[in-house]
Amino acid sequence: MSERDPRQAKDPAGSQAAHKKTSEDHPEPSEYDEQSERDEYDGRDEYDGRQARGRRQEHDGQGDQDERDGHDEQDGREAPQEDGAQVSTGSEPAGAIPELVIISGMSGAGRSTAAKCLEDLGWFVVDNLPPALIPTMVELGARSQGNVARIAVVVDVRGRRFFDNLRESLADLDARGVTRRIVFLESSDEALVRRFESVRRPHPLQGDGRIVDGIAAERELLRELRGDADLVIDTSSLNVHELRAKMDAQFAGEEEPELRATVMSFGFKYGLPVDADLVADMRFLPNPHWVPELRPFTGLNEEVSSYVLNQPGAKEFLDRYAELLQLVAAGYRREGKRYVTIAVGCTGGKHRSVAMSEKLAARLVAEGVETVVVHRDMGRE
Repeated sequence: MSERDPRQAKDPAGSQAAHKKTSEDHPEPSEYDEQSERDEYDGRDEYDGRQARGRRQEHDGQGDQDERDGHDEQDGREAPQEDGAQVSTGSEPAGAIPELVIISGMSGAGRSTAAKCLEDLGWFVVDNLPPALIPTMVELGARSQGNVARIAVVVDVRGRRFFDNLRESLADLDARGVTRRIVFLESSDEALVRRFESVRRPHPLQGDGRIVDGIAAERELLRELRGDADLVIDTSSLNVHELRAKMDAQFAGEEEPELRATVMSFGFKYGLPVDADLVADMRFLPNPHWVPELRPFTGLNEEVSSYVLNQPGAKEFLDRYAELLQLVAAGYRREGKRYVTIAVGCTGGKHRSVAMSEKLAARLVAEGVETVVVHRDMGRE
C-alpha cells in the first residue's frame, strides 16, 4: 500500500480498493474455504499499521508559496496522532455512526468466505485490522457523508499482538453507542486438521508443535470472544456455498429483523451441532425407519410427516415447545440477542427431526420470527 495524502483518510469509501483484501487475495476453494484460508494463516499482517502513522504531507500546489511564506499550509486540519488513537479532521461534521460487524473465529473455519459474502452485500470490509484501530475506523466511516454505512472487520490471531486490545476497543464502541455484532466461525478439530493438511500450511499458533496444539491454543485464546458472540456458525460440515447461504440469510435483508432463527434438523449418531442454542430430542416418537413403505423417504414427504405428527405426544410437544420458544424469543429480544439456533434431533436426522423442524419453523414464521430451516444430516444415509 503506498503512502497517501492524509486528507484521503476522510473518505474510507474512496480507498475501498486498498482495504478490501478478502475478495482479491483469497481465491475460492473447492472444499470449504481451505484455499482462501492460506493467506489467513501465513503470518502476514495485511493491515500493517501504516494508516495509524498518518504522516502529514501537503502537495496541493501551494508548496512553493509555503516555502516563500516560511510556513506549512494546514487548512485548519490536525494531523493524526502517531499511535492512531485520535483522528481529527477539523470542522468536518460527523455523520451517522456506521453499523459494525466483527468477524472472528478459528483459523481455517472460513472467516475469509464470511467477509467476502458481506463485501458482496455492500459492506466495507477490512481484513485483519488491529483491534485498537476499530474505533478509529468507525469514526472515519461516520465522517464519510453516508458513503460507509456498514463496516465489517476481520480480527484473528494473525494480529495476536494486538488481540489484547480488543476488549478495550469493544468497551469504547459500546460507550459511543455503536451498533456492533460479533460473528464467530467455529469448526471441529478434525475438520480444521483436514483443511490445514490439505493446503500443507502450519497453524499460526502451533510453533514447533503439531497442528492440534495450535488449534488448542487458539481455542483457548478465543474462548471468551466466542462466549460474547452474537452469531456462532459451525462450518465443520459446510462447504463454501452453504456458508454463503447462511451469511446471506442473516445479513441480506435491507431491514434488520428483531430476531432471526435457524431451525436445524440433525442425527444424534452424527453428533450434536456445536452452534445450537436449544436442542430438542424427537427420539421419544416411533421411528418411520421401521415402516418399510416409509423408510426410503424423508420427513419432507407428506406421508412421513403425517405419520410423525399423528403419533401420541407429537402434536402436544409441538404446541408446548412453540409456546416455550415464544417465551425464549421474548427474552432474547430484551437481551438484544439477534440470532438463535434451534436444533431438533432424531437418530439419523432423516425422518422425525426433519418433519418436526418443518412444523416448528412454520410456527415461528407465524409468530413473526424470520426463520431459516437447515437439514444438516438428511441424505447422509
